Amino acid sequence: MRVGLFTREFPPQVYGGAGVHVDYLSRELAREIEVEVHCWGPQQCDDGNLHVRGAEPWPEISNGTDGKFKGALEAFSLNLTQVKALEGIDIVHTHTWYVAMAGYLAKKLYGVPFVLTTHSLEPLRAWKSEQLGSGYAMSSWMESTAIHDADAIIAVSQGTRTDILRAYPDIHPKRIHVIYNGIDLHEYQQTRETQALVDYGVDPAIPYVLFVGRITRQKGVTHLVDAIGYLPPETQVVLCAGAPDTPELADELRAKVDEARRTHPRIVWIEKMVTKQEAIQLYSNCRVFCCPSVYEPFGIINLEAMACRAPVVASSTGGIKEVVVHGETGYLVPFDQDPVTSFPRDPGIFARDLAVRILALLKDPERCKRFGDAGRRRVEQIFSWTAIAHQTIDLYRRLIEEHKTGARQ
Repeated sequence: MRVGLFTREFPPQVYGGAGVHVDYLSRELAREIEVEVHCWGPQQCDDGNLHVRGAEPWPEISNGTDGKFKGALEAFSLNLTQVKALEGIDIVHTHTWYVAMAGYLAKKLYGVPFVLTTHSLEPLRAWKSEQLGSGYAMSSWMESTAIHDADAIIAVSQGTRTDILRAYPDIHPKRIHVIYNGIDLHEYQQTRETQALVDYGVDPAIPYVLFVGRITRQKGVTHLVDAIGYLPPETQVVLCAGAPDTPELADELRAKVDEARRTHPRIVWIEKMVTKQEAIQLYSNCRVFCCPSVYEPFGIINLEAMACRAPVVASSTGGIKEVVVHGETGYLVPFDQDPVTSFPRDPGIFARDLAVRILALLKDPERCKRFGDAGRRRVEQIFSWTAIAHQTIDLYRRLIEEHKTGARQ
């Protein structure tokens, strides 16, 4: 069996959870089947069963298009490029809207089954218009067209499955399969190394609250910064936050951090995406990891933190509720959510409630250890990449067999 995996992100160009997912999934799948990865970038390599084929957007679009919709046009051009030379593919599998149309077109052109993993849903991310402008209409069209035509849709959580049926009610529920994200348990484990902390100006002797993620509305980092005002002035907070969606959003966060530092000087802002090993050190040594996302189909960063035995304070939304167990591996913080934007209706209350749970753990290191140990056990039991790859291959085999017999789910 040979699967064509389509993704925007693939190492070394990974900036989000979807890229992490495809990185580990492709390598685990390649232990058993042939995997051909089509991604954005210059990557070109063959390593056993894993074959990586990078591509760039059409130069006419990259060099001759202005406006926020440029990214959507670049995506569409790459979708067309990536389907022109598939090598003996038995099934195609796409990840995110950026490559969804490649799967749609490959199904039509090559007559193979089409699997689509949704890591988020455009109808539930209205704030993307801030990043993509009119391109948001195009990204929404690409996702909708592909998801309605896919032979199988993989939801990364039960919450995502519910969201798919809400956003696209005419999709038959039997076409949706829940397969979780995973974690490399050998790579992500607690370390006492602290050199990365020292290098970035974090004091290892002082307990700290950690955030890791992109600067985007979805990840809710501004709500955590607002919560800092409710914490003791000596609290150390580490914001590992880079890759802003827009310059305006980066400026907004900078203004909030500057304001918070007037009363809470121990805020360390690492304004870039750190390496994997640096992230592991940051997770391993924090007192509390905070995930204040307002929309999160799964939230792989919580798995990373839990694998490193960090107790988690996270927003009670989406797939996070299936990863973090309230009162066992951390705390879930509910909030009154706007059904259109996913934003908190009252950001002030959400920030205060985050602070209450963070402070409770800052004051209780024994509970932090108990939560951290329970989090590690949970990821070991449920979220290994080996189990997830096996579930995915089983789905591929069923679809290929159904395709041969003319059946469709």
